[in-house]
Amino acid sequence: MRNIIFSFLALMLLPAYMSGQVIQGKVLDKGGMGIPGASVIATESNTSADTDFDGNFNINAKVGEILKISMVGFDAMSVTATAGTMSITLNESQDTELREVVVIGYGSRKKSDNTGAISQLSSTDITKTKVLNATQAIQGKAAGVQVIGTDVPGSSPSLIIRGIGTYGADRTPLYVVDGIPTKNINNLNSNDIASFDILKDASSLAIYGNQAANGVVIITTKKGKGDKATVEYDGFYGVRTPLRTVKMAGSNRFAYYSDVAEQNTRFSTDQRYNTNWFDEITRLGMYSSNNLSLSGASEKVNYLFSLNYYDEKGVLDGLDFNRFTFRNNNDYKLSDKLKIMQTFSGSISKSTPKPLSAFTSAYKQSPLVPVLYDNGRWGRPIIGADGQASTTGQLFNNVGNPVADLNYFTEEQNNLLLQGSLALEYKIFDELKFTSRVGVEYNTFKRFSYTPSRELWLAADPSREVANYSAADPINELVTGRSDYFNWNFDNFLTYNKTFAEIHDVELTLGMSAQEFGSREELEVRGRNVPENSNYWSLNQSTAPSNNLVTRHSIGNQRNLIGYFARFQYTLMEKYLFTGTIRRDGSSQFGADNKWGNFPSFGLGWILSKEDFLAENETINFLKLRGGWGRLGNQNVPINQQTFSSGAGLGYDFGGSLYSGTTIGSFIDPTLGWEVTEETSVGLDFRALENKLSGSFDWYDKNTSNVVLNVTPPLTVGTGATPAHAGEISNTGFEVALRWDDNINDDLKYWIGANYSNNRNEVSNVFNPLAIRQNGGSINNGQFTKRLEVGQPLGSFYLFEVAGYDANGNFTYFDKDGGITSNPVETDRKFFGSSLPTYYYGMNVGFEYKNFDFSVDAYGVGGNKVYNGKKAQRFGNENIEASIATDFWTSANTNAGNPAPFNSVPLSSDYYLESGAFLRVNNITLGYTLPKITTSISAIRIYASAINPFISQKFTGYSPELNNDGDPMGLQGIELDAYPTLSSFLIGANVKF
Repeated sequence: MRNIIFSFLALMLLPAYMSGQVIQGKVLDKGGMGIPGASVIATESNTSADTDFDGNFNINAKVGEILKISMVGFDAMSVTATAGTMSITLNESQDTELREVVVIGYGSRKKSDNTGAISQLSSTDITKTKVLNATQAIQGKAAGVQVIGTDVPGSSPSLIIRGIGTYGADRTPLYVVDGIPTKNINNLNSNDIASFDILKDASSLAIYGNQAANGVVIITTKKGKGDKATVEYDGFYGVRTPLRTVKMAGSNRFAYYSDVAEQNTRFSTDQRYNTNWFDEITRLGMYSSNNLSLSGASEKVNYLFSLNYYDEKGVLDGLDFNRFTFRNNNDYKLSDKLKIMQTFSGSISKSTPKPLSAFTSAYKQSPLVPVLYDNGRWGRPIIGADGQASTTGQLFNNVGNPVADLNYFTEEQNNLLLQGSLALEYKIFDELKFTSRVGVEYNTFKRFSYTPSRELWLAADPSREVANYSAADPINELVTGRSDYFNWNFDNFLTYNKTFAEIHDVELTLGMSAQEFGSREELEVRGRNVPENSNYWSLNQSTAPSNNLVTRHSIGNQRNLIGYFARFQYTLMEKYLFTGTIRRDGSSQFGADNKWGNFPSFGLGWILSKEDFLAENETINFLKLRGGWGRLGNQNVPINQQTFSSGAGLGYDFGGSLYSGTTIGSFIDPTLGWEVTEETSVGLDFRALENKLSGSFDWYDKNTSNVVLNVTPPLTVGTGATPAHAGEISNTGFEVALRWDDNINDDLKYWIGANYSNNRNEVSNVFNPLAIRQNGGSINNGQFTKRLEVGQPLGSFYLFEVAGYDANGNFTYFDKDGGITSNPVETDRKFFGSSLPTYYYGMNVGFEYKNFDFSVDAYGVGGNKVYNGKKAQRFGNENIEASIATDFWTSANTNAGNPAPFNSVPLSSDYYLESGAFLRVNNITLGYTLPKITTSISAIRIYASAINPFISQKFTGYSPELNNDGDPMGLQGIELDAYPTLSSFLIGANVKF
């Protein structure tokens, strides 16, 4: 298939056409930036053209002829056509009504003519906050877009657009990077991004059909510009520390608490050791980035080549990550009709992950346990007869030594991701353009981990000796694994644009898209007794081939998608707007009766400021009302996760012998199809007070009518729960975005911005009678914390309600009838809110004074709950927080904030539930641009940033921003094995040559 595609492209590149004399030029603003969408009219030749995304134009005209250039937001002007490439600078008009262009999928549109809800962020917005993943940098900067961050090196935050509308299907939006669809942009260097367009409503999303239910983010990377080569360097170095820590009880307080719990004096209250386990597993985090780019343009070619190296040493000891990225973007103008665009990028990353459970172990392990005993053996929770920590005696809890756990966890991971696209644009005639684009994505992932089995056996008990280790057990184990996939997409579409009678602006897009999501193959091999020197860790070095065993080999389903789409955009008299879209998708994942689906949408707009009753209004400069409806799909439902696995342990037991075999991971329901979401939305865009105040208001109602849930399978299947369409989930909300920009004088300008988003999530129906009770939020102690229930939002906590204390200081609970009991049953549980916030908001303020620039960004959420899982995961004699050790129930303190000391698994109750609301300053940056000191250096800017320096929160744990597995019915909103939010302080420089 790939050969066919590239052969087709090669044939398309053969012809080059020259038709008459062509005048070339570029339309710029005062800052030297290209103006897209400007109209160029040749008065004598009666021809016209529009500038492209970079402001370039080609028009059939004569030298000496008058060209009229106009663009909304700029003063129109006339110039004389000349030979060579013309450079035309437009002056900004006093009437600056949304002249910018947004990318809308398979094209672009002037903001003033757009009928959909789209948030656009520039490269400046994205690069201001120095983080690895660009998604993290947009947190709080776009209304209706929630980013749940994580500071784990190399990880990706969750991006949620207008709420979550699914239970078990994929929740991530579709990213389209230079035409390449992908689900992960962790490989993308933020410095390479030109714009970040977030499509939020169904009217703008439907053109992506059954991949659009979670929203679409269109990322356009930078291209070369200017008439000479430009070299730019940007680099920074920073340090990172936990934003908040939790004060734990010291050894003596722990001993007293445990003695009270056990009602004896087993622990001495004068302990030898007092270990701060959090300090023992953490270090000063450090990170740096160095980015170098070369770009430029000529009459026929523009080019960009960039390199970036990012390196981070995490605050968790031993957790390291580094990534190298490269990008090459080229545009070739072969003639006035034919243009070729090529992109190629790659990332090579390496990491040494560490188990995040170390944070929970550090919280729970007793401070009286040393990291190492005096004899060099690892500390264990053993208490001697004298009540002191000892190498012999009794184990008093089941918590591991977190420092030892980190030391023996030796996994390494390597990942290579390559992405590329090749596209051509052929102008059939002035009004009609053909675009063909092919994109590819290849990923290979490798990992290995070395486990010193004998050393772990010794570490588990300091009294053990090497001589007692069983000869039948392996000295060590080496596990190697790999996985890879190859995806491609192929788009072909026609774009027709013409203005009739100077009042009818028509644009029609018609095309098709084909995609193949290659099967992901995973292989894992385990070997024993390899050389202990890390330079020789290799399976072929094991003592015997029989020690090597394939323990997993799985191949996922290959998926194919084909779609046909059409979009009609119409503007009447520059004030009445209509957009209609239809996409028909077919997917290989579903049965014949469910393979095809239709995804229509429409959008309407009315620019009121063009009407006579507002045309002369001096207060309102621009006012547009818009609204729309559409149907979207989510094809990544659980059916797509079916795998065929083989290897030892997956076969059958005949006569006591286990034979290798193959197993099917899940049962496919032949009636299962994609989830379908319908959305209605209304919005208002405006500019006022001499365009200093701008903003938007949006309301939406989004409903997924066939949510996939687990249901009781046919008795003959034998695979457990089966996914089927069984429920409905709705999201209703509104968004507000406001910004004030003002120039005091030529030396000083400032801005103030804010956005607020409100979303009400609800499981509105469960219509399948076979639907299994969907519980979640397990904290690995036999307790669950969440339940899916009609009338409640996803991620709802389903807990026992504490009523008070009994005569012994133990919790009592309310039963379902309002009575009080010490032994509640499951039906006594109640709902106590959700891990999903009901609102979130962002604020930013900044100014530029002469050569100085300063900005502050903040982000907050509210209306959500978080569960202190590490505090609730108690079995016996784990450590407690200092606040508990100094305030617990006794006969003399019956009004204490905490129950009497206990050593048993606690019930999941609202005692462990806390407010998840917080307000955090995300970024403070101060920069200074040096005066020009040499002609070879065009600009030098030095800057200092504080990232997450302050937070206001009610949660008593490390961080209320808890993404965990990203699943609202899983560990999202539960602090358990969670990486803390970090504060970062950095200095950097940007140099342009």
